[in-house]
Amino acid sequence: MSKNFDPNQNYYFFNKKKSIPVVFIHGVGLDHQMWVKQVNYLNEFSILTYDLLGHGKTPFNKDKLSLKDFSDQLLGLLDYLKIEKINLVGFSLGSLIALDFSSRYQEKIDKLILIGTTYKRSDQERSLVLERYNQAKLNKPISKQALKRWFSDKYLENNPETYNLFINLLNKKPDDHKNFLKAYELFANHYDNFEDIKKIDRKTLVMTGSDDTGSTPAMSKDLVKDLVNSTYIEIQNGKHLCSIECADDVNINIKNFINN
Repeated sequence: MSKNFDPNQNYYFFNKKKSIPVVFIHGVGLDHQMWVKQVNYLNEFSILTYDLLGHGKTPFNKDKLSLKDFSDQLLGLLDYLKIEKINLVGFSLGSLIALDFSSRYQEKIDKLILIGTTYKRSDQERSLVLERYNQAKLNKPISKQALKRWFSDKYLENNPETYNLFINLLNKKPDDHKNFLKAYELFANHYDNFEDIKKIDRKTLVMTGSDDTGSTPAMSKDLVKDLVNSTYIEIQNGKHLCSIECADDVNINIKNFINN
């Protein structure tokens, strides 16, 4: 697997094989490392993971971030690697980016997989996200709160290496924290573009953990109603990062969906 920067300084990992590449987009405040269980399991496929703008090793120097910035980032990376068609997997903010990218460049998508997606937030649900964003703006620690929403207590207790990895990812240096806030602001204030979403006709799998309190099963079911060619699967006992805690279930569903 090649690890490198493209000409725009996007940090990526690309394992080129004879298949349509599976491209993974991580969530806000994280980086490509969140997909290690998927990368290891799906090693028969071409895999592309990368760090979003202002995350991991990919820089970002503008004052504001938009979904278009993220979609343009992915398009540029695909053009650089000469990739014409992809299976696209997004998590949380990554799912919103995947939806935006698919609405703009549908011809590049073979299949679409969305994990832990927000959709049609209520005013109360939006206010909770904005409250967390405002805490982060004040430099109040949010890492431990986030991990409790993302994983079960038992999983973190039994997997201290995962706990340490995500605490390190979420505890930002000052410059990284500024970029984190730009992405978090975008995520917290996001309003869904229903008309663009309804135009997406790619075969789509929507997955959510049954115990995800932020990107709820109800949100995913509403999204499936608006995506004309979609299927919903609920990951039992999964919280927001079910792709890690319930990796076996998530991985087999991704693989079966791509192969079918």
